[in-house]
Amino acid sequence: MATPTPHPSQRPHLAAVVEDHLYAAAGWLLSRLGWRPRLEVYTGYGTPDRVRVLARVLLAPRGHTGPERDQLRAGRRGFRHFLTVPAPHQRVGVRVGETASDVVSDRAGYVDVELPTTAPLSTGTHAVTLTCLDVPEPVTGEATVLVLGQDTRFGVVSDMDDTTMVTAVPRPLLAAWNTFVRHSSARRPVPGMADLYRTVREAHPEAPFFYLSTGAWNTAGTLRAFLAQHGYPAGPLLLTDWGPTLTGWFRSGPAHKDASLDLLMSWFPHVRWLLVGDDGQHDPDIYDRAARRSPGRVRAVAIRELTGGQQVLAGNAPGNGASAEGEAPVPTVTGRDGTELARRLAEVPGVLRAAG
Repeated sequence: MATPTPHPSQRPHLAAVVEDHLYAAAGWLLSRLGWRPRLEVYTGYGTPDRVRVLARVLLAPRGHTGPERDQLRAGRRGFRHFLTVPAPHQRVGVRVGETASDVVSDRAGYVDVELPTTAPLSTGTHAVTLTCLDVPEPVTGEATVLVLGQDTRFGVVSDMDDTTMVTAVPRPLLAAWNTFVRHSSARRPVPGMADLYRTVREAHPEAPFFYLSTGAWNTAGTLRAFLAQHGYPAGPLLLTDWGPTLTGWFRSGPAHKDASLDLLMSWFPHVRWLLVGDDGQHDPDIYDRAARRSPGRVRAVAIRELTGGQQVLAGNAPGNGASAEGEAPVPTVTGRDGTELARRLAEVPGVLRAAG
């Protein structure tokens, strides 16, 4: 699921056309074999007056449903998460509180819809009921939305790969091994990061945690299980789609993160954010751009430092994480793990202690 962007051309990219035809053929065959749509639900977010609902319609054998999927998937080898066939252009009924609407899944089966609420929602988590309408037998799923009130003043946006979990994304071959071959449950947490996040939560009990990654939505169940297993605060995942787009073979990771941060800033103008990432890819520049586009909205930036060798393999010069535009507009700390970052964030007012 990618954040919508204007499409400059009326003609879809060849890769998208090929993918659509392959999925159509696979969908026809699986439907003949008795497969039917099922709902993969995610956690959205919103305000008392509007919500963003996230889900996906996939094809699956009969009986392949239920809340135990996340636990089962945690033990799979990585490539199995990508063996999915979407159910595009399916009508889906969405109900949250007193608000009900019918929407249509996109070409990859995703439901990503913003709905105004009929009656204001209270702060906290709300259930969202989704129903596939184009099937003879009821197919339902229950997603959630996290509603932030006007009294929410602090929040956290965290990268995933090499920030919360050790995946060695800067090393392409090892990253591929970690993603597609290793069992998902074998991933290790970055030392001290869960403790850091729990410390932030103690200082700001109302603070939401968003996990922003260029990883695919196919891995959402595994990522949720990983976060829960290692004691990270729960929160919405902001992931992207797997495969080509209408404009090219690959999606832009930095563009996805830029757009996601801009959405959060626009939905929650009253929140000041702690942005946490690593220097193995583009997080320092992405967070710097976000702070410059939205002055006064970023409380601090925390960057986990990878080794010099990892940065070279990633195409970065060691120690070159500072913005090319000059001094960062917000306090920025670095450290090799969560313990070092916590020690340095303790010196930044209003982060590890609630603002007085």
